[in-house]
Amino acid sequence: MARIFEIDGSITRQYRRFNTIGTQITFLLLPPSNNVDPVKHFLASVNDLFEHVLQNVSDSDMVGTTIHNQVNQSDKRIGISFRRKDQIYGDVIWSVFESVSQSNSRFNALDTLVLNVHSVKMPVVFGGIKTMGRPVSVLAHLKKKYHTS
Repeated sequence: MARIFEIDGSITRQYRRFNTIGTQITFLLLPPSNNVDPVKHFLASVNDLFEHVLQNVSDSDMVGTTIHNQVNQSDKRIGISFRRKDQIYGDVIWSVFESVSQSNSRFNALDTLVLNVHSVKMPVVFGGIKTMGRPVSVLAHLKKKYHTS
């Protein structure tokens, strides 16, 4: 399947101290063909872009993103707060775009956009996520103990 976006440039930085990788991609979403619903085309384009960008990220890793217009820097950035990679999908992206883009004076999905993606590699031990030295069962017990009193 052909991509429905074009990548103009890409920069990747690794922050070893924080176990984080930052990627900045400048991209352009291609316009829809004549008989395609623009919203469905936009969602498919953004989903395809996220799949491309996050292909080397594990499902348990935390991912945070911002998207902004390359031309008009004064508009708000559209940000998706840190969440697991497997929790980023079309409905989440659309709801964030829908709410923030209404307040921007010049946001246009067909402009050249800049996507910043930060992924934090979560340490995994024995099939689960490491939780500061305590097993999850102990943390669950502590949480239950302190929230019920």
